[in-house]
Amino acid sequence: MAYTVGNCHVNDDTNTILSTVSPATTDYALEAIKALKAERVIAVPTDTLYGFACDACSSEAVNRIYEIKGRKDTSPLAICVGDVAEIKRYAVTDHLPQGLLDSLLPGPVTVILNRGQSSILEKSLNPGLESVGIRVPDNDFIRIIARGLGSALALTSANLSGKPSSVCIKDFETLWEHCTHVYDGGVLPAGRAGSTIVDLTRVGIYKILRPGSAREETVAILKNHSLEEESAAS
Repeated sequence: MAYTVGNCHVNDDTNTILSTVSPATTDYALEAIKALKAERVIAVPTDTLYGFACDACSSEAVNRIYEIKGRKDTSPLAICVGDVAEIKRYAVTDHLPQGLLDSLLPGPVTVILNRGQSSILEKSLNPGLESVGIRVPDNDFIRIIARGLGSALALTSANLSGKPSSVCIKDFETLWEHCTHVYDGGVLPAGRAGSTIVDLTRVGIYKILRPGSAREETVAILKNHSLEEESAAS
């Protein structure tokens, strides 16, 4: 028996793999939250790419993500929260123009912000870095499980480091066995560019670190809130 989603053909001839694959729907949200609270790694769709996710406050789970990706633990992980209002729990936002984050997010953007002294993030996540990348994807499933967890998700693309990013679960089929659950949201339409990454750590200045899939829209919003690009401001 097999099923097909877009260009992704998923073979479920073995019970071992099939038991980990479920549709990314609200019916499976509690299952995903339970796995995250048990310090497991799951694979989920976002509004850009498929990602590996775990509890950002579990050093054991974070280390497992690094092991799956074959990635050095000096490479920073982003975090994902369910709502824009949650960002201030993890990073400094007081210096940003009113309404900026609500204009950028939810959406295919990663904002880089300083953690600050009041951040509730574990020090074991991205040790030595004063900043953190934060996402609020425009995807109901991942936002529901982030809310249900009550903590931030550590989030990174579902692929081996240096390999192409995944737009369907077939793209990272060889890594399914390392995840407690794989949630199938079909073929994601945004392509493989990933989220647009913008550094917002300084007052009145932005820097695009990765163009991603929404550079033009992001820059327009930043300029509309009177932020200047780093090169223009220097």
